[in-house]
Amino acid sequence: MTTARATGAKLVLRLYVVSGAPNSIAARSNLSAILAGVDKDRYALEIVDCIADPHRALADGVFVTPTLLKTAPQPEQTIIGALSDRTSVLAALGLDADAKTSPA
Repeated sequence: MTTARATGAKLVLRLYVVSGAPNSIAARSNLSAILAGVDKDRYALEIVDCIADPHRALADGVFVTPTLLKTAPQPEQTIIGALSDRTSVLAALGLDADAKTSPA
């Protein structure tokens, strides 16, 4: 499997949430903790509030929140839930847990 770490590719992430919802708050917090060890130049993160922009969510096929989409590098990944299983999220994003989650 080619990882972001191996290719040096920039992660492109989009997190769909409902502001104020407990699982969305947890997902934002968990994702922040996961990305804390990653150089900010190595990823782009967009947060989309599904209440404020429901058409955006529907266009990406998001029907459940929270949902994290990894659109680059390939393969695309979709993770649904509060992102509390750090190991699974790291694997889906192609990040190396042993390198403090840094893909570089």
